[in-house]
Amino acid sequence: MVLGLSDSPINQRKTCISLENAYEICRKETAQWAKTFYLGTLLLPPVKRRAIWAIYVWCRRTDELMDSPEAQKLPINELSDRLDKWEEQTRSLFSGQVKTDLDAVMADTLERFPQSIKPYLDMIEGQRMDLHKHRYATFKELELYCYRVAGTVGLMTQGVMGIDPAYTTAPWSAAPNPSEAAIALGIANQLTNILRDVGEDRGRGRIYLPLEDLERFDYSEEDLMSGKLNTQWEELMAFQLHRAREWFTRSEAGVRWLSADARWPVWTSLRLYRGILDAIERLDYDVFNNRAYVDRWVKLIDLPISYLIAQIR
Repeated sequence: MVLGLSDSPINQRKTCISLENAYEICRKETAQWAKTFYLGTLLLPPVKRRAIWAIYVWCRRTDELMDSPEAQKLPINELSDRLDKWEEQTRSLFSGQVKTDLDAVMADTLERFPQSIKPYLDMIEGQRMDLHKHRYATFKELELYCYRVAGTVGLMTQGVMGIDPAYTTAPWSAAPNPSEAAIALGIANQLTNILRDVGEDRGRGRIYLPLEDLERFDYSEEDLMSGKLNTQWEELMAFQLHRAREWFTRSEAGVRWLSADARWPVWTSLRLYRGILDAIERLDYDVFNNRAYVDRWVKLIDLPISYLIAQIR
């Protein structure tokens, strides 16, 4: 089915593309590669969940430019060219040019939920950081990277989630700005990814744990690259998990501002993703030989808990 749109040149191009099919591709890809995140999106109204799937796939395409198996075999200059072309295509998309199925669903999403191009360009800059930067001396450096590759997702999606009218209908009320909390949730998620993927990242020669923290806990780069498990590693990881949980806590403050139909999904995604940190602890921090994940039964049990939290906070 091709959705009927207005008669503008942009929408005439989009009528040549089946939005239903394109959105279904985005749904399947989100379900395959982001299971915990996908579960949260299913709790959204159909229009919002489709928009989130489209944004997720755009972000995944951006990430694949650097981290797909094919990309990892390419020289830096070719990777840089890829990012340049993707930035050009993204700017064209925001100026109204629709060339691909993904362009079509993104254009549809941007029409329904207008937003700035800046987070999208910032994410591309985050990928450019991976071209040359494989170590982070301080957490401050890492925080910038986390903002670019994940905090930006919070900014991309906050307009889709919407603000509760209770905060905006009264003449004397000023609409709250959830941007800081949205960015915090993205950073919390990325820190969780980093801790879960330490073993995988070392295989690509990358260390995302701040070097100042390795030094603080007397754990060397060589120890990490060899997957050494000792007391220093446990203390280092406990410190990293505590930091990630603090970022999740920062993000909680903004959930109450979201529209009623978004609070439950966001609380569900937040709590389940934070659960990966608990899974790392249950593995005794051995992320070199295991992958931490949240069991399906835990996800199902958490759904009503997250629903109750969404009603009272």
